[in-house]
Amino acid sequence: MSLLAALNKAGALRPLDHALAQSLRRLDADTPDEVLAAAALASLAVSQGHAGFDPAQPQRLVDAPLPWPTPEQWSAQLVASRWISTVVDNTVESEQSPLVWENGLLYLRRYREYERRLALGLQRIGRVKPEAREVSALAPVFGVLFGDEAPSPQPSPAGERGGRSRAEPQVQVELQLSLLPLAGEGARRADEGKLPTSNLQARAAAVALRHNLLLVTGGPGTGKTTTITRLLVLLAAQALAEGKPAPRIALAAPTGRAAERMAESLRNAVQQLPATGIDAALCEQLPSTGTTLHRLLGVIPDSPRFRHHADNPLPYDVVVVDEASMIDLPLMTKLVEAVADGTRLVLLGDPDQLPSVEAGDVLSAILRAAGDGQRIAADDARALQPLLGDQPADTIETQPNPFTGARVQLQRGYRQSDALQLTPLATAMRQGDATEALALLREGNLAGVHFHEDEADPLQAWREPLQQYWEALANAASPAEALALTSRTRLLTAVREGPQGARGLNARIEELLGGTTRRGAGPGYFHGRLLIITENSYRHRLFNGDIGICQRDGRTVTAWFPGDEPTTPRAFHPAALPAHESAFAMTVHKAQGSEFDQIWLQLPRRDNRVLSRELLYTGITRARHGLHIAGSAEVIEAALARHASRWSGLAQRLAVEG
Repeated sequence: MSLLAALNKAGALRPLDHALAQSLRRLDADTPDEVLAAAALASLAVSQGHAGFDPAQPQRLVDAPLPWPTPEQWSAQLVASRWISTVVDNTVESEQSPLVWENGLLYLRRYREYERRLALGLQRIGRVKPEAREVSALAPVFGVLFGDEAPSPQPSPAGERGGRSRAEPQVQVELQLSLLPLAGEGARRADEGKLPTSNLQARAAAVALRHNLLLVTGGPGTGKTTTITRLLVLLAAQALAEGKPAPRIALAAPTGRAAERMAESLRNAVQQLPATGIDAALCEQLPSTGTTLHRLLGVIPDSPRFRHHADNPLPYDVVVVDEASMIDLPLMTKLVEAVADGTRLVLLGDPDQLPSVEAGDVLSAILRAAGDGQRIAADDARALQPLLGDQPADTIETQPNPFTGARVQLQRGYRQSDALQLTPLATAMRQGDATEALALLREGNLAGVHFHEDEADPLQAWREPLQQYWEALANAASPAEALALTSRTRLLTAVREGPQGARGLNARIEELLGGTTRRGAGPGYFHGRLLIITENSYRHRLFNGDIGICQRDGRTVTAWFPGDEPTTPRAFHPAALPAHESAFAMTVHKAQGSEFDQIWLQLPRRDNRVLSRELLYTGITRARHGLHIAGSAEVIEAALARHASRWSGLAQRLAVEG
């Protein structure tokens, strides 16, 4: 039996994958079976989140005892095929072939082009440096923003205490004096402190003054939003002192829920700044709302293209994007190409979370090229010395990195409250330490963390809290109030199918609630039903992951989804919605970018290939106040032993100086 036939018989291929192989066979009956199978697997790889297919590791896609060719034999056949182009000097040999072989990966041509364009776009943004400025003028404001840990303005090179060197231009002194009123009393308090090298938030803000491409990474509660808030104030202060307009700033995230969370966190951080001595006029320059990436780029109805692109770039000076780990390869490419030369692009994310649902592990690949984020480039250390003080030698990167951006990895300090003590468990899961994770769960000493070992049915074990929550949704006085309640409680699952999967649990919940709350609303839609959109609809301005709720008004049921403002939700007839499903239970993937007060994380009875340490880590860090984990020790051990890695050539492209 041929390899393609064996793959098809094993049920490993989707109809689309098999159709691609059959199309190539119809066009050329002499195409080797191994080439047809590889083409089908390249298509399958994209559906599983990879950018390409590695013929040296086919078992990662299909875990079945099949007659795999040796990697050497397979790659030789691929290189010789008329359907597959190779790359010479970064140029594809043929523009007609549907597949490309490069750096040991077989790509569908479109995804190879996305990778290439993304790498070029990131290097382009990072290569254009901000205008060189003497940063010592910002020391007063910088000192206030980072409290007692900020340094005082440094003495002049001539050592004149309180003076300046003969080489220092008079305008620099004027800038310093002009900034002092902005800082207020806080500037004088800053004279007493010195910045510890551990203050990576301050380093991230300072480094952003010298780079247009900045990556700020860290786990929940490490201060990413706080850092960005202070950075934006710093940029506003710099513009004001130089007599320039305030920077135009955009806040965005892959989903509406993540964008609103980011904007809310920034608003809360901004409200605290005037009490530290920062002028309220500076704080007013910062944006108060966020948007989805699709809305930022400008949706064109019934088109996969956006209004903003390389020839019509985004009209902003700073673009801040949260939850970057969720962004897939095509969307990140379109975002980067829409960022104009000279615009700052700041990407925030947690490197230990799950990669995007769609193709590409973009953030992880960029971070591999950018380094660990614990060091500062030597030229940055010298230029930023007035703000950061002298940096220890072991924190300075002396070897130049071909990657043109900068990264700062914030130290871990997972979001904590008196009700939820998550840090030890999150650390153990991030590190894949199953022994420690299980010990912490079984001891039961972590506040707010509950382990339901071997529990398989949350609708029995957690019935009362769930029932109370569903009743609260149904009793909400308005659509806006109901949507505000959607972040209170959620069932999270690792898988879609099966009795512990999102689809099976939702079906049971619909049956349970439909019998008492449907009241003539029509099949499938009832008052209080939570919905999640499962495909992008540019015409509706609804996107994969958007959460809505059904409400009944008389005999009519309307589906409500968030609008541009929290108080103005948008109404849709349920039958007119794009693809959607119930959201009483959601996969961890779908919940990424959201947070909930209370979470029940239900694991399947048996190990599954989708389980990984990244999935468990992402799932538990969605909880704000309470976490319930249900599953067996064997499943947890298997999950923590597995990485959710993806095939990609992006890191390799970014590591090449271009």
